[in-house]
Amino acid sequence: MKEKIWLSPPHMSGREMKYIQEAFDGNWIAPVGPNVDAFENELCAYTGSKYAVALSSGTAALHLALIILGIQQGDIVLCQSLTFVASANPIVYLGATPVFIDSEPVTWNICPDALERAIKYYVRIGKKPKAVIIVHLYGMPAMLDEIMYLCKKYDIRLIEDAAEALGSEYNGKKVGTFGDVGILSFNGNKIITTSGGGAFLSAIKGYAEKARFLATQARDPASHYQHSEIGYNYKLSNICAGIGLGQMEVIRERVAQRRENFRLYQQHLGSLPGLAFQPELLGSFSNRWLTVALFESNGQKSSKKIRLVLEENHIESRPLWKPLHMQPAFENTPYFGSNVAERLFLNGLCLPSGSNLPPESIDCVCQKIVNL
Repeated sequence: MKEKIWLSPPHMSGREMKYIQEAFDGNWIAPVGPNVDAFENELCAYTGSKYAVALSSGTAALHLALIILGIQQGDIVLCQSLTFVASANPIVYLGATPVFIDSEPVTWNICPDALERAIKYYVRIGKKPKAVIIVHLYGMPAMLDEIMYLCKKYDIRLIEDAAEALGSEYNGKKVGTFGDVGILSFNGNKIITTSGGGAFLSAIKGYAEKARFLATQARDPASHYQHSEIGYNYKLSNICAGIGLGQMEVIRERVAQRRENFRLYQQHLGSLPGLAFQPELLGSFSNRWLTVALFESNGQKSSKKIRLVLEENHIESRPLWKPLHMQPAFENTPYFGSNVAERLFLNGLCLPSGSNLPPESIDCVCQKIVNL
């Protein structure tokens, strides 16, 4: 059997073991240590965020963001529907109410018009939303000017889920640094990985300090173990942070490699009837974490048929995220918008996009699609 072409496998730089070995040599086998401190500093230097807190996952970062922004039971939190379920689960952890918002057809991210309709509705009934969670889907920056305008107009906190978007930019500034809080993910399939991990970003010192405090079981500054608040075991391991340091040394190269993948797909498939790629607006710069295409012709080249043909040939692809308002876990959850997210889910396909994907593998994928 020929070697499988994976969707987005981990890609090691070869420099990770240096930092891991240093952790072992110094006996820093803990969720604190020099690698954690250095990794947080590197994240700040690269993203431009004033503060970064390295955590066990992007989901943990979202959970802490909601707590720090004061989200409580019964509060309304508006959330992009076309995203991975982890974007919304922390809302439920806190007993708050998620309200899902449709996508716009340009960047495929949260629709500002639908967002404002939802805000106006809840303001009118006396339940003004407390926060908005936007997602930079597959690395593509959302319409931040419009979204930030709405959040300022209605005095609503903004959380940027940039789990898929490390390295992406909006008007020359890294995404994840526009909102009150930004979050990153370093899961094994992301553009860089710590095997599992995430980060909390903010320009507000108090938010970062609170995140660090809560992530270490909310231990008070006492000689004994004293806890005045409920905390969490959310800090990143010093070993995993060493992996992250080795990955950060090649982050610019990884972004360039992912963008080259997209260029090759566009070159090979761009003229196919009924095919459209996720567009990059003027002023936006996507890391192209995944190359995603819409196959909107209802003929032979439907996204489902292509996915099954690729699967038969040991090529991993997958549908776009199933919108959260369509998920059984969120049955009867409020939703504002039309059917843009549903259409994207039904017709979209994520193509193999690993930064270690050779051009001949992209040629192979494209041939299977063209010859279908």
